[in-house]
Amino acid sequence: MATDFWAGYISGAVGIIIGNPLDVIKVRLQAGGSYADVSPAHLSRFEKAKSLVRGAAAPILGYGALNAILFVAYNRSLIALDGSVTDPTNPVGVSPYKIWLAGAVGGLASWTVSSPTEFIKCRAQLDRRPEVSSWAVAKDVFRTRGWRGLYFGGGITSARDSIGYGFYFWTYELCKRFMTSDDDGSHQAAMKILLCGGIAGVATWGSVFPLDMIKTRLQAQTITDHSLRTAESQSLLRQQGQILNSFQIAKETYRVEGIKAFYRGFGVCSVRAFIVNAVQWAAYEWLMKSFNHSWDPQVKTQESTAL
Repeated sequence: MATDFWAGYISGAVGIIIGNPLDVIKVRLQAGGSYADVSPAHLSRFEKAKSLVRGAAAPILGYGALNAILFVAYNRSLIALDGSVTDPTNPVGVSPYKIWLAGAVGGLASWTVSSPTEFIKCRAQLDRRPEVSSWAVAKDVFRTRGWRGLYFGGGITSARDSIGYGFYFWTYELCKRFMTSDDDGSHQAAMKILLCGGIAGVATWGSVFPLDMIKTRLQAQTITDHSLRTAESQSLLRQQGQILNSFQIAKETYRVEGIKAFYRGFGVCSVRAFIVNAVQWAAYEWLMKSFNHSWDPQVKTQESTAL
């Protein structure tokens, strides 16, 4: 377990560090209203460049753990679903539907970490007060809502993660199979991992982006600084002080803004998803090989004999 746990943790943290600036823009576009103005001129008026790393602390810590749980749960689920699997990182001959199901189980298992992490990240990224940090948001949520408050929006987050990660692993493995050739060198193999990882990231977000938009708006309702909202966003997110549920947000968003609102920010998200997941999969595969090599007793015995 230690191998895939730490490979997942480190690769997840690396992915967040790379992708957080674009994630800030994606979240603000999804939230709509006054949040959606992410032009350079507007950014310079209310915050400095450090805003593009806003909310990064929670996902760096949380997403590392999330990614670790995700890969461990996926690997164990795939072995349980298909007894012939000996190496989950290379499930040759395994049915695609089993890969999707194992990914969905992994996504569902990661919900315990992803739900509070996403909530804190979303709140921190949308709050434009410069002194607000992920830690400040977490303390505020716990003070006003308790432990259960950290899982606000947990239902739609779990649905997003389960469906999305099913397609994540499914797309990655199918892409690798289509691109496999017998004469792959180390350079070709590395490029294949980068490309397949990037494609898997884009496919994942394409499958769940409307759910992610609803989740963002659901969680944005908990920000109490109403002065930052336009009349349109006030009407959309709250009606007479009432918190809307996921279905009500979807219905109201479609009525006011149409179907395009459900995919606002998808372009930015796709660019981010390709870059982040290309690097993340490359880091994960490299770390798995490095850890297995350094911890393999047979390899150590051969190296000692050679010396």
